[in-house]
Amino acid sequence: MPADVPVTPNPAGEPMTPPVGLAALLGERGLGLRHLAGPAVAEVHGVHASEMADPSPYLLGGELLLTAGAELTEAGAAAYAGRLARAGAAALGFGVTPVHEVVPPGLAEACERYGLPLVEVPPGTPFTAVARSVGRLMAEARTRELRRVAEAQQALAAAAARPDPVPALLSRLAASLGGWAALLAPGSDPAGAGRAAAGGVPGVEVLDAVAALVRRVVPGAAATATDSLGATSLAAYAVGGGRVLALATPGRTPGDHTIASIAAVLLSLLTAERPAGDEAAALTRLLLDGDPAGALAPGPWYAVHARGGGDPGALAAALGTVLLDPRGDGVRLLTDREPGPQPGWRLGVSAPAAPGALATAAAQARRALARAEAARTPLSRHTDPGFAGLLGEAEARAHAEALLEPLSPALRDTLRGWLAHHGSWDRSAAALGVHRNTVRQRVARCAALLDRDLDDPDVRMELWFALRRLPRV
Repeated sequence: MPADVPVTPNPAGEPMTPPVGLAALLGERGLGLRHLAGPAVAEVHGVHASEMADPSPYLLGGELLLTAGAELTEAGAAAYAGRLARAGAAALGFGVTPVHEVVPPGLAEACERYGLPLVEVPPGTPFTAVARSVGRLMAEARTRELRRVAEAQQALAAAAARPDPVPALLSRLAASLGGWAALLAPGSDPAGAGRAAAGGVPGVEVLDAVAALVRRVVPGAAATATDSLGATSLAAYAVGGGRVLALATPGRTPGDHTIASIAAVLLSLLTAERPAGDEAAALTRLLLDGDPAGALAPGPWYAVHARGGGDPGALAAALGTVLLDPRGDGVRLLTDREPGPQPGWRLGVSAPAAPGALATAAAQARRALARAEAARTPLSRHTDPGFAGLLGEAEARAHAEALLEPLSPALRDTLRGWLAHHGSWDRSAAALGVHRNTVRQRVARCAALLDRDLDDPDVRMELWFALRRLPRV
């Protein structure tokens, strides 16, 4: 295994993926993990394996670091544990043998002192098995969370269809999140929300913190804001017309933001001065049926990702839609009009898409917004297809250079020819003008330098795309 590599089988930044509780991982009998020091309660967001003397600069936070202690000395154990704790590591998994027969006692003492959970990984458990278990547990948790969100969405939409929809929706939202929800009019006091609130009434300190948070989402400021007071999570969502959806909940799971965002959109529709018409009906059908293709007109539709300092409701109105999702880092919208630049906003716009292709359109809009911000332009549209379009040409080339850096020009040409001829030694040799044994030797050398299995089709695909990004020498 390379000296420092993340091995969690979970894409970075994937939405609504809950962390894995360390206790759940310790309960995996096939792994044989043993808790040695530090608190047994931790949330693992990923796995990172490293034998570096100081891996802390490469940690993203919330990771389980796996190491066999190749670069760890008894004298440096305390400093090692301290660096990991400051870097935000969730826990340290120490593999015994072949480097250390037992976990160094000084390491256990240091982990206890810094509050860093220490777990022993037995000799028969490879690090990849731990990573696979984390990935599986995260996938199971994500499935449960998605199911909870889908059920909450349906319940919210059903509440919005009742004769007295706003109180019904707030009650359903408070029950779904297990906390307190209120719809506050401009300048109103959270303590006096009355019928426009649901759930157990928070204490005075929480209500004061909510009031301060609400002031951060007034028109023209942020669309959403979050904070916490002790174990209570606070959130505020701009609804339109100066109204704010305020929440106080015991903790916060990845799906809570999605549920609250849907409630905010529904409240925007319910309290809007003008009727939302067909768009509101389409959104309700989407929430109830979970079928964009059946809920929306044929289109074409444009997904838009936006960042700026204006009112999201005003932006939506300018783009001719009420289908918006205000988030902490920006706004997502869906419109059947081709968007143009909007003052005070940077926009990323997808290619026109049918209702069944909205997930792809959303990814296109996200990447287009990143290009707009990098170029400091008011609007960027999805125009770059293929592999380079996934990352951008500069990012794709940088990745290719880093991946193929160990190979000389001759080895790159050999690998390109071998991949182009689907691994045929004879056809590759004829195309390159060398003996087939030379091709074998060079390809074997490439595999060794890259530390990759060239029989793996995923590896071949990645190398082929990388070679296509670099010019021939």
